[in-house]
Amino acid sequence: MAITFKHTKIACYLGYITQAVVNNLAPLLFVTFDRNFGIGLSKLGTLIVINFAIQIAVDLLSAQIIHTIGMRGTCILAHGMSVAGLVLMGTLPVIMDNTFIGLLIALACCAVGGGLIEVIISPVIEAIPSENKASQMALLHSFYSWGQVAVVLLSTLYFVIVGIDKWFILPIIFAIIPLLNTFLFMKVPLATLVEEGKEMNISSLFMTRLLWIMLLFMVCSGASEMVISQWSSLLAELGLGVSKTTGDILGPCLFAFLMGLSRMLFGLKVTDKTLKPSLMICALGCVLSFALVAFSRASLLSLIGCGLSGFFVGIMWPGIYSLSASKLPRGGTSMFMLLAFAGDIGCSSGSGLIGYVSDIVKRSGHSIFERIVSFQDSTQLGLKTGIIIAMVFPLVLFIGMLLLVRYVRISKDKKRII
Repeated sequence: MAITFKHTKIACYLGYITQAVVNNLAPLLFVTFDRNFGIGLSKLGTLIVINFAIQIAVDLLSAQIIHTIGMRGTCILAHGMSVAGLVLMGTLPVIMDNTFIGLLIALACCAVGGGLIEVIISPVIEAIPSENKASQMALLHSFYSWGQVAVVLLSTLYFVIVGIDKWFILPIIFAIIPLLNTFLFMKVPLATLVEEGKEMNISSLFMTRLLWIMLLFMVCSGASEMVISQWSSLLAELGLGVSKTTGDILGPCLFAFLMGLSRMLFGLKVTDKTLKPSLMICALGCVLSFALVAFSRASLLSLIGCGLSGFFVGIMWPGIYSLSASKLPRGGTSMFMLLAFAGDIGCSSGSGLIGYVSDIVKRSGHSIFERIVSFQDSTQLGLKTGIIIAMVFPLVLFIGMLLLVRYVRISKDKKRII
């Protein structure tokens, strides 16, 4: 059987499922780590910070890695590190005396693998010959959402059937996905994103005003995504009075499902001409869904707002990738590296802002929004206040896209701004 670009797409889809696994499996096991090994919440928080720092470092180093070992070598390295991280997650905490160090090593490998996948897979799919690049990119990113849903549901099912005490087998089972994809990337054809010698270097990219606009959009996109994604489980638990397991399914799982659905529908319907209007509509829809979460007096409506925010935020990340690639066709892998870096900064900013604001409000016991926000306790008030403030991220994206459509004219060769 001949191996074609169809198999390259399959490998890319599995790559994003791999990223979903390495990003979302460990947080589902944090309570188990705390109970079985006595790792406190402060140390678990340290693991999250270190994981984020490693991904940021990988973002910054990825361009040099790609230029040194090539796109294929980077794809293989990314999946190899993901395999190592997942296998070590299931073994080191069990066999090492210092469980924290074992987890740190495992999650560091996962962070390297996930960070490289985030940077390299998008340019691989962008380089595949296609008449509708935006559609192809959206479909690719939908597989991250499907992977996130699968991780939550399959892990929950595994714990029910096998038992939480056998948790250490689960990461090793999930490692089969990147292992198989490592061999697939050894064989599939890879197209060239930019002709050799024509790719813009980082200094040239930084001198391009359009790149800075796209980086701002990526910060807003990442922040908008994390505002609800990271806190929806807690909102469901507090508002509906359900268990953590039910909260995970009603919160993050619903968010991820509707995000994946949005990306899939967007991938089937969008064209390069409708990309910018679609981004504007979704940014505005995100603002409105945040408002529904924050201001609704019915817990069920707040939960619906969480789901809608996943639907509207879904196309932001892949849409901005596609917009950047179409307007800066010589940006190459360095551009995707910078976009991923900006997106990760946004993810940290969005999630961190909610936590910071919530903590302040919870300690002070009041908020300037206290009279208009429906809440039952100080934690809910803090979360909803943080969501109100975080509305600035999709709002900036909406206004920025509006100005871009209205005032910025792209030259016919799509290489510079007039």
